[in-house]
Amino acid sequence: MQDKLQQRLQSLKIEYESGQKVLAELEARQANIRDTLLRISGAIQVLEEMLTQGENAASGEAAAATSDLPGEEGVH
Repeated sequence: MQDKLQQRLQSLKIEYESGQKVLAELEARQANIRDTLLRISGAIQVLEEMLTQGENAASGEAAAATSDLPGEEGVH
C-alpha cells in the first residue's frame, strides 16, 4: 500500500510540474501576442492619422486650386 501511495505521489508531482511548464509557456505566448497587438494597434493609429492628414491636405489643395481658376475669384 505504501509503495502505491509513493508511486501515485511521484506521478502527481511529475504531472504538476508538467502543468506548471505548460502554463508558463502559455503566459509567455500571451505576453508576446499582447505586445504584437500593441504594435499593430500603434501602426493602425499612425496610418489612420497619415491618411487623415493626406485627405486634409488634398482638400486644402483642391480648395486652393478652385480659387485660382480665372473668373472664379471670390466664388467658393
